[in-house]
Amino acid sequence: MKFKVEEKHNKKRLDQFLSIIAEISRNQAKLLIEDGEVSINKEIVTKPSIKVKTGEIIAFEIPEPVPLETKPENIPIEIIYEDKDVIIVNKPAGMVVHPAPGHYTGTLVNAILYHCKDLQGINGTLRPGIVHRIDKDTAGLLVVAKNDNTQNFLIEQFKNRTVGRLYRAFISGIPKKEKERIVLPIGRDRFNRKKISPNTTSPKEAITNYKVIKKYEELNFTDIKCKLETGRTHQIRVHMSSMTHPLLGDETYGFKLSKIKDEKLRKIIKKINMHALCAYYLSFKHPSKEKIVEFEINLPNEMKKVLDYANKKK
Repeated sequence: MKFKVEEKHNKKRLDQFLSIIAEISRNQAKLLIEDGEVSINKEIVTKPSIKVKTGEIIAFEIPEPVPLETKPENIPIEIIYEDKDVIIVNKPAGMVVHPAPGHYTGTLVNAILYHCKDLQGINGTLRPGIVHRIDKDTAGLLVVAKNDNTQNFLIEQFKNRTVGRLYRAFISGIPKKEKERIVLPIGRDRFNRKKISPNTTSPKEAITNYKVIKKYEELNFTDIKCKLETGRTHQIRVHMSSMTHPLLGDETYGFKLSKIKDEKLRKIIKKINMHALCAYYLSFKHPSKEKIVEFEINLPNEMKKVLDYANKKK
């Protein structure tokens, strides 16, 4: 491909110019330049920050997307909605979202690669675009991008905090306030790198709004709804723990089964094998439809068992 720089693009950064002309992401343009795939007046350039000038001839080729090393796996997943741009998935508790050390197979990405046959190249690779995550032992809704444009469109919405996300959680104990806006910066714990906490050398803004749905005082737990303003790793889990109300089942952040005095409820919590948290509602502006789309799911069966018992007990 060859393009002549017009006056309106004079003095634009090379990566910005390519992004506009070729309709690719800024990051993809940057990678093309750094890989030596771009020339100005027949001379290869490798610095994305170079300013283009009126009349220059910019030449480049976009390589065909290469297959991702991650292998497709025939893993059953619940697809709530799908079109040419996005897939909305109800991730079960116990499933890791993305391959990582210790979890190279059995992930949501492995499953999507098998079930989705029309993925486009994202940053030069045939793969699903993961724009947000939920923890392994959290269930709920995830939006996955099927192409570069959608991924960038969604990333901007998450960055600008215009994505709607609601969670249901069961917390240990009875909070004093019916609702509260928790503003507590968190980051990787100073002493335990596997945990997130306020005790960190790299605090990041974290804001969670919670509202009590129902208190089960006899059973010493509370059903709450959470709305996120930020999306930090383990955010709800850490914020609830900081209030001395960790999620049921979340031993990493301080839940103790001994706090639950009802023997039958203890057995139910022990068997659910997840922390009691579900991302049940998701909304965002659709890249093609140009309107807000909304999705909502029921609580997973594990959490329903807790509620069913608690409501019968009442």
